[in-house]
Amino acid sequence: MTHHWLEQAKTMAGPVPMRSLQVDVQHYRDVVASLKAEGYRCVSLMGYWEGIYPSIELALTGGHELLLVLLALPMSSLDFPDISDIYPCTQRMQRATYDLCGLRARRPEGDIADARPWLNHGWPDSYFPLHPASEKASVWQDRDYDFISVSGAGVHEIAVGPVHAGIIEPGHFRFSVVGEKVLRLEQRLGYTHRGTAQTLSMTPWPDAGKLVGRLCGDSTVAYSWAWCMALEQAAGISIPPRATWLRALLLERERIANHLGDLGALANDAGWTLPLSWLSRLREDCLREQAAWCGHRLLMDTLQPGGCSLDISDDRAMEWQASLERLEQEIIWIQHRFEEHGGMQDRFLGTGCVSPELALALGLSGLAGRASGQGYDVRVDSGMAPYDQLNLHKQIRSEGDVAARVQIRFAEVLSSIQLMSQLLATLPPGPVAVSMPSYLVDGHGHGWVEGWRGGVLVSLYIRSNALLRVHVQDPSWLNWPVLEYAIMDNIVADFPLINKSFNLAYAGHDL
Repeated sequence: MTHHWLEQAKTMAGPVPMRSLQVDVQHYRDVVASLKAEGYRCVSLMGYWEGIYPSIELALTGGHELLLVLLALPMSSLDFPDISDIYPCTQRMQRATYDLCGLRARRPEGDIADARPWLNHGWPDSYFPLHPASEKASVWQDRDYDFISVSGAGVHEIAVGPVHAGIIEPGHFRFSVVGEKVLRLEQRLGYTHRGTAQTLSMTPWPDAGKLVGRLCGDSTVAYSWAWCMALEQAAGISIPPRATWLRALLLERERIANHLGDLGALANDAGWTLPLSWLSRLREDCLREQAAWCGHRLLMDTLQPGGCSLDISDDRAMEWQASLERLEQEIIWIQHRFEEHGGMQDRFLGTGCVSPELALALGLSGLAGRASGQGYDVRVDSGMAPYDQLNLHKQIRSEGDVAARVQIRFAEVLSSIQLMSQLLATLPPGPVAVSMPSYLVDGHGHGWVEGWRGGVLVSLYIRSNALLRVHVQDPSWLNWPVLEYAIMDNIVADFPLINKSFNLAYAGHDL
């Protein structure tokens, strides 16, 4: 049956192969189940209203393409079929869809799998921020959250957060433990939900890119590229080859800087502080190089719709090439020190395991997924430029523990160094940007980019030269639920280590 529906899918032009498939309520679950059986993985689920017409957009990936399953609900319908039994990672997305849009996922029996609010931490139950007829809430009240309790002899709970001792964003973690062994972890996020979708819909599209690039500061290049890709697809334009090469160059710089920071923090959490100093120095060198080039340590505002905002000179390219050669030698040396340190390996090996089977069932993605045998990488599998012309090999392991996630990070740093060397050596001549049209016809666009955590998705719709709606999704949405399983049967003291090996975004989640 799936093949019958896929024959009706419409191809969407763009740097990443995309198709859209319109389904009705009657066939929605059957089509989704068939796509799951054929190997399609979930990327995102969102709900939205266009006037009085509600819809659901489900983004899946299979092989080299992004497939958008579009479910148009009956006029003013508030219910849609629950698919969390097919794709477990959609449960929180469906709960968030209700909190924001008032659209409720119901199982075939008519009941609700989990009716607890996800993003709603205190606004009235009758208020749905993205519902066109919903009046703005005037009274907010804190509400309790019904955590799932674990009973039994010797079981007690440890509540951590949402306010933490370190300078991190808020998230609540409720551990059920016996002694030091963790039986269950349940998360509560969404404390800093920022209303991004509504804010972007009220922002002129030429100005919205600055906001998108600041939604998650450690992934500004990935977010900006996905935003630009979506807007360029909606406008029907192609960017110059040199701009594509520069975007990839900056994306790999962003990947390296984040991996360096996390590797140092992981060593520190395992009780060995010296690598934190080594790797912090290397990361600082990278950030200072970036600031010297564009004036911003995190490369903000270097990408713009139509290309890039500035070029790289030959002299700067030579400087970066030389620094890459030095960085490669230092990383190889530090990796050997990691592998030779028995105490640290004892903390890493076998800790926080996520088996390939569990990773597949739960939809684990990005670097954490690749450490558990899930090899999808948008750069390689989509065939997008310029990666289709580079010698990029995916880094995959199957152990699924902290040690595997550390090894993936080292491998990706070295791979990104090689990629940047290739990009600098093959940088095409020509302009770095083309002009965007001043008026965009009604349409939609999607951008999908492999950030350092995993795939970043931007979905936008244009009406009357304005943003009707924008949905931005970080891979952390897929990976936060898996962290609850990774800590099971480990000790409480290993949670900071396991958590840092994933290093998921609060900001990327609380959009």
